[in-house]
Amino acid sequence: MQYDPIKKIFGDAARNKPWLRILFYKLLGIAFLREWYVKSELRRQLSQRKEPFTVYDAGSGFGQYSYFIAKQFPLATIYSIDLKEEQIADCNQFFRTIGLVRCSFAVEDLMQIQHKEKFDVILSVDVMEHIPDDVKVFQNFYRALKKNGQLFINTPSNLGGSDVHSQDDHSFVEEHARNGYSVEEIRNKLEAAGFHAETIRYTYGHWGTAAWRLGIKFPLLLLHASKGFFILLPLYYLIVLPLVLPMMWLDYSTDNKTGTGLNVVAKKA
Repeated sequence: MQYDPIKKIFGDAARNKPWLRILFYKLLGIAFLREWYVKSELRRQLSQRKEPFTVYDAGSGFGQYSYFIAKQFPLATIYSIDLKEEQIADCNQFFRTIGLVRCSFAVEDLMQIQHKEKFDVILSVDVMEHIPDDVKVFQNFYRALKKNGQLFINTPSNLGGSDVHSQDDHSFVEEHARNGYSVEEIRNKLEAAGFHAETIRYTYGHWGTAAWRLGIKFPLLLLHASKGFFILLPLYYLIVLPLVLPMMWLDYSTDNKTGTGLNVVAKKA
């Protein structure tokens, strides 16, 4: 399934309506377990910073993580990038409209960036699985960070990420360049680029994967089959959220020994 056309439906609906975009961000924060994990790690790490710091949101998408950081951490200045010009234009307009001037957006290709010792923090959520030459991007991230800078990565694991469980399975998201990383692979690639991998944590264990299928995969498949299902989404979630949210909480509260996702924190020495 191609994910970008589905994302465009939501992006178009929220365009030029700041209140609707903020509501969309809040709904993403509720419905996507990945946001629970990423935001929890950001709170844990960024709350320790007592001086102004710079964040590079490397693959900002709808801009929800840039918005979260800008609202939660007034010492942060965020520079957010993506390949999609339309999304960047939408984000720039939205953030200017609501007055979050500490956050700016630009079109950049992570394979081509030349930033050098510019950022204190780099955030990469659901990006690396789309890039064939991930080693090059890790090297670019290392160069872009200041000394002791931190890199936060969220990406699928090789233990069922993209709903791939055998060699015969196909990735749920066609745009993915890889199905997921093993802990050893991503650690080795980061360390080869110069990073020290501080923590690598499994996300989306048993309960999280079940919640993802019911709360994300099935409705996306229905939207892919017919855009008319968009009208029925509120009713669908009214029915399934009472089931999905407890499952998400169980996963979030568990020290998963395995899982279909990885949360990674690495540091530049």
